[in-house]
Amino acid sequence: MARSTVRPDDQDRLQDQDVTRRLLGSAAKLSYDPVTEVDWDTPLDKDFHGASPEWSTLYGTAYWAELTEAQRKELTRQEAASVASTGIWFEMILQQMVLRDIYTTDATDPRFQWALTEIADECRHSVMFARGAAKLGAPPYRPHRAVVELGRVFKTLAFGEAAYAAILVAEEVLDVMQRDWMRDERVVPFVRTINNIHVVEESRHMKFARDETRRRLRDAGPLRRRVGAFVIAAASYFIVTSMVSRNVYANAGLDPRRALAEARANEHHKSLMRSSCSGLMDFLASARLLTRPALALYRRANLI
Repeated sequence: MARSTVRPDDQDRLQDQDVTRRLLGSAAKLSYDPVTEVDWDTPLDKDFHGASPEWSTLYGTAYWAELTEAQRKELTRQEAASVASTGIWFEMILQQMVLRDIYTTDATDPRFQWALTEIADECRHSVMFARGAAKLGAPPYRPHRAVVELGRVFKTLAFGEAAYAAILVAEEVLDVMQRDWMRDERVVPFVRTINNIHVVEESRHMKFARDETRRRLRDAGPLRRRVGAFVIAAASYFIVTSMVSRNVYANAGLDPRRALAEARANEHHKSLMRSSCSGLMDFLASARLLTRPALALYRRANLI
C-alpha cells in the first residue's frame, strides 16, 4: 500500500483552507445589506417590545410585576439598545484583533480572504446596530470607562486562541438571545430583521472562531492553556456584565437603584444566561480551557 506523501502539518493546512473556502462560499450566497433589508423608514411602533420580555433583566422580579405594559416595553427597548451598543464596542475590538492577526499573512490564502470578509460583515453589523439603537429611541450606551480601557489593552495584546475564543464567547451569548428575539412576534419587526441578519451571518463567524481556537491550541503547552483560559474568562466576564447598562433603568423611567438591585438578584435571568451558554461551555471544556480560575469568573458572570 502506498504511503501518503502529505505531511501532517500540510494536511492540517489544507483542511483549514477547505473550511475557509466553504465559509467564503457561504458568505457569497447568504449575506445581507442592512441598508436595504431593514425597514428604517417606518416610525417606531411603541406597542412592541425591543426584545423578548423574558430576556429582560427584571423579568420575574417584584418590580416587573408592578410595571405597566408600556413601561415593560420601554425597558426592553432600552435593554435591546444597550445590548446592540455593547455589540458595537466588542465588534470594533474584534475587527482590530483580526486585522492585526492577518497583517503579515499570505493574501492568496483563503484564511486571509475570509478574515477580511468577516471584518466587512462586522462593519455592516456595527452600522446596523447603531441605526437600530437610534431608532429604538435610546441614548448611546457604553461600558464603564474602566472596561473600555481594559478593552484597549485586550485588543492590543490578545492573540491566538485568547483572541478567537473571546470572540466566540461574545458571539455565542448574543446568538442565543437573538434567536429568541427574531422569532418573537411581540418584538418590533425591524429589530427582528436585525437579529435575523446577525444570527445568519454570525453563524459563519462562530464556526471560524471555533476552528481558529482549536488550531491555535494544537501545540499549546499546559502553561499557555492556563494563561489563555484565564484571559478568555476575564474578557467574557467584562463583555457579559457590560451588555445591559445600569443607565437603561433611568432612561426607561424606572427607579434605577431599586431596578439595579432587583436585576442583580434576579435568578430567572441568571438561569437563562447559564442555559444559553451550555453549548459554549461544552466547547471550552473540550478545548481544556475551563481551569479553576476561569470557572470562578464564569460563575461570577452567571455563565455556568
